[in-house]
Formats: sequence, structure tokens, C-alpha cells
Amino acid sequence: MNIAVINSGSSSIKFQLFHMPEKKVLAHILVEKIGEFISDTILEYEDKKLVITSVIKNHHDGLEEIISLLSKHEILEDFSSLSAIGHRVVHGGEEFKTSTLIDASVLEKIEALIPLAPLHNPANLEGILVAMKKAPDVPQIAVFDTAFHSHMPQEAYLYALPYELYEEHKIRRYGFHGTSHAFVLKQTAEILQKKSEELNIITLHLGNGSSACAIEGGVSVDTSMGFTPLEGLIMGSRCGDIDSAIVIHLHRELGMSIDEIDKLLNKKSGLIGICKNNDVRTIIELGDEKSQLAIEMMVRRIKKYIGGYMALLGRVDAIVFTGGIGENSAYIREMVLESLACGIELDYAQNKRNATIISTKISSVKLMVVKTDEEQEIANECLSLLKN
Repeated sequence: MNIAVINSGSSSIKFQLFHMPEKKVLAHILVEKIGEFISDTILEYEDKKLVITSVIKNHHDGLEEIISLLSKHEILEDFSSLSAIGHRVVHGGEEFKTSTLIDASVLEKIEALIPLAPLHNPANLEGILVAMKKAPDVPQIAVFDTAFHSHMPQEAYLYALPYELYEEHKIRRYGFHGTSHAFVLKQTAEILQKKSEELNIITLHLGNGSSACAIEGGVSVDTSMGFTPLEGLIMGSRCGDIDSAIVIHLHRELGMSIDEIDKLLNKKSGLIGICKNNDVRTIIELGDEKSQLAIEMMVRRIKKYIGGYMALLGRVDAIVFTGGIGENSAYIREMVLESLACGIELDYAQNKRNATIISTKISSVKLMVVKTDEEQEIANECLSLLKN
């Protein structure tokens, strides 16, 4: 069966077509700069890559372009022949703890969650509505970034704020990157020849956006991102954990508006705030004082989360790196793992090769590098839901 995966952003559509259950990728299409003067569409299939420049006014036109390309290149003749279409939805709130077949009620609930994810859920919803219009008889399935973290205990997801704020306004930790952490857990279990529910692991999704997750018995019991993706690790342009009173100070003493503070914390902080660059590869190459400081700050924060999660879990079977930085930067992994206690030992040669297992044979904890694939996980979720 053929399953399409749509990740709809505010000005982009990421599309992948899978043949399941073989997990074969038939095509990858990226439509960028939707609504701008010129849009780019990149199609990759078999061993071919095409870049098309055109004007794409909205998501409807973007999906029309995708459907046209699939047909033109004889990848998929009829869009309505798909077995399912899976949609990435960033925020599922407390409503959605698993992937869900989309109907009118689900659409209403996703729309109601827009105040919790104003930058993401509207675009995700737009992608769903367009796909439903183009393929009304094909099952549409929502896969939520927050779902994997939805079983965290109250002591993990509540903030020490008046309880009414949680009861009345749902202010709590939700966590994100859940689709990635879930995929990496399954891959780790397969590599270690264990069942997911047998494992206690720490997963580190490190990229321009980064998060850590403590997984106990195959269940997320804590994660670094919170009410929004701003909390936690130091990221490309996000500050991560800070004293919340800084927000008050910026407003009261420096006269910054809420919108200005929002932009500062999300777009102008993190690595870019320290050294004016958010590409870790470039920062490492530059090696000047502020670049080195930015890396050291980022690494220190990651180490603190690892230490905290090790204390929380008690037994840790593996520490797993994923994401663009986690999968590719041996230098960052070495810095993160340096001087960790409890008999953890890095195999430096294997680390430099970006091997799957980068710990020595006598290390008390497996150290691993596992490539994430969120689109594959969404396709897996669709297949599982169709079977049930």
C-alpha cells in the first residue's frame, strides 16, 4: 500500500510517499516559499533530483503541484488511490494521546488548540484541509508531536504555578519532537535486540531545535521542552532554560514589548545570540572566543540534562544521539560524553566514524548514534492505525 506523509509549515509543504509495509520511499517533495514572489519545489525520486521554480500562492496550489509532479513522473497516477495520508500536527494538547483518524470532531479540536501552538497548528490544519479536499475518500491521520510525551506523570508535566492555571488554561509541560524520540526508541530496541518496554534510555535530539527525553520502560517520563519548544537545551536561536524573571526585567526595565521579547528568546538567542551564528559546523570551524563559549554553553546544558535524567531513571541502558548535530558531529558527542561518571566510556575511533555503537565494550551504558526519520514514523503510525 502507498501512504503519503504531509508536514505542512506556514510557508512550506514537506511530502513523502512510502510503499508500506516495506518502508520504501517512492518520492520526496519539498515545496518552499509558498505565498512569496518565487517558490521552489524540489522533487527527489529513484536517483533523480529536480528543482522547479514557479509561483505557488497557497497550500492548495502547493499540493496541486505535488500531485501534478507525482503523475507527470509516473510515481503515483491517482492521488485518490492512496491507502492513507498522514499529517504531522505539532500540538495535540491533552486531547490526543495517540495518532488519530481525522473527522470533523478532530478538526475542531486541532483548531481549538491553536492558542497553544499559534505558529504551527494553523499550518498543520491547512495541510489537512487541502488534502481532504483533494482526496476526500482517503483516510487522513493526524500524528501529534506531543503524543509520545502525553503519559508523563503529573510531577513531571506540571509547573509550580497556581494549580488553577493548569485546570483552566492547560498551562503545563507538553514536550515536542515526540515523533523523533518515538522512532529512535524503536530503532534502539531493534539494534539492542530488546523490546522497547524493557529499555531505560536517554534520547538526545540535537539540531537547530534540540530536546532531551528520559524514557523508562519505553515510556517518556520527562523531556526538556515544555509548554512551548522554547524550554530546555540551548538551541540554534532559542535560549532554552532561563530565569523567567528575565522576561519581567526586559519588559519593565528595558521597555521591550511582549512581541519583542518573544522574538528575542525564540529567534535571536541560543547559539546565534552568543556568537552570531547558528550552524554548529561553522561555529566549530571558526573557533574564536565567542564561538567556543557558545559550544561550551550548549554542551554544558546537555550534560546537565543527562545527569538529571540518569538520577531520575536509576538504570540507564543507553544514551542515544540523533538529529542533524547528534548524528553527524563527533566533536559535540565527544564533548558531551567527556568526564561523564558511572563507568561510561566512549570509543573515540567509533565515534569519529559516526558508528551506531560508539561506546567501548566495558562501558556501563551503551552510547549510540541513531538516525531519526519522523516521516517514516508517521507512515508507521498510519499503517498501525489502518491495521486496527
